[in-house]
Amino acid sequence: MRLRNNPPYYKIISTAALPPWFINVAMKKILLAAAIVGSSLIVKAQDTLKKASNLTISGYAELYYGFDFNRPENNTRPGFIYSHNRHNEVNLNLGFIKANYDNGTVRANLALMAGTYANANLAAEQGVLKNVFEANAGIKLSKSANLWLDAGIFSSHIGFESAISKDCWVLTRNIASENTPYYESGAKLTYTTNDGKLTLTGLYLNGWQRINRADGNSKPAGGIQIYYKPTNNITLNYSNYLGTEGADSISVPRFYHNFYGIFQLTSKFGITAGFDYGTQQSAKGSNDHNHIISPVAIARYQLADKWAVAGRFEYYKDEQGIFIATGTPNGFNTKGYSLNIDYAPVTNALIRLEGKLYDSKDDIFVKQTGLTNHNRLITASFAVSF
Repeated sequence: MRLRNNPPYYKIISTAALPPWFINVAMKKILLAAAIVGSSLIVKAQDTLKKASNLTISGYAELYYGFDFNRPENNTRPGFIYSHNRHNEVNLNLGFIKANYDNGTVRANLALMAGTYANANLAAEQGVLKNVFEANAGIKLSKSANLWLDAGIFSSHIGFESAISKDCWVLTRNIASENTPYYESGAKLTYTTNDGKLTLTGLYLNGWQRINRADGNSKPAGGIQIYYKPTNNITLNYSNYLGTEGADSISVPRFYHNFYGIFQLTSKFGITAGFDYGTQQSAKGSNDHNHIISPVAIARYQLADKWAVAGRFEYYKDEQGIFIATGTPNGFNTKGYSLNIDYAPVTNALIRLEGKLYDSKDDIFVKQTGLTNHNRLITASFAVSF
């Protein structure tokens, strides 16, 4: 049986059959709807980008080669050196990946690292804490003032040289920077004036470069920082630290001061001058105190857009061995001289070469043939940031 073809239930209407006024009204409504939808999508996309812009991912890696002319047998430079401390090998000094979040009201930083700097400088920390470069969070306490409360692990408030070599005028660190905290843990309250010229910071710390408080030590530490930038070419800073070292039964107070100024005298020539002075009680209950003195000066000249040179002089006196024990009559009484050249092939990369000489009053440096009062070093590095 053959089925009958049923007629369709719809019929196509030709636009030619519609009146012109109907077509114009319909097109206007379609275009208006498309514009509204498109605007909504653009606004949503902008909001998404704005939210995403609060989070920044960055990174840093610095490879280096150092040759110590005293030729240490274990290929490790003297114990007071923590950055670029390996001899006669190509290695990673510091590499980290960092996430930063800041929406104007809350902020946070998390950076994980690797390298010989981490191995040497965080040897006393536990487990995975050895690989934490930065981990902190903060909240803005005032709607009208730049007042922040931050807590966690953060960079030290002492000194003008950090672990990030590309941010320093000379490839390696001066002795005072090596033997003051690179990092700290605790909480800090920071106020910055609206013009950005003055920053005041008060800190509550777990100790002298410690993430975990030392066993047996129940006393907190702290310090202040006064950072003043009267002009774009001048920076002045005073920082201090006050805490106790050792278990409570034998603890002694330590009071440390750090002063520095950075003066950009011309567009090409700048000078940095610093002075550190520290005291520590010689023994619990004693009226005697041991002292540390360390002046340092650096001059830097921009030869061309991609080339710069710098020279550094430093002096470090720690006769009683608060930080650097030698067991010699004059203790650690050492001058340092550095000459540095930089080449920046692109804006985010830096190639550096430094020659350094240490000259001490006593024979404190180990050679394969015995002790000497000199230590010479050449270091080259390649750093990239993104």
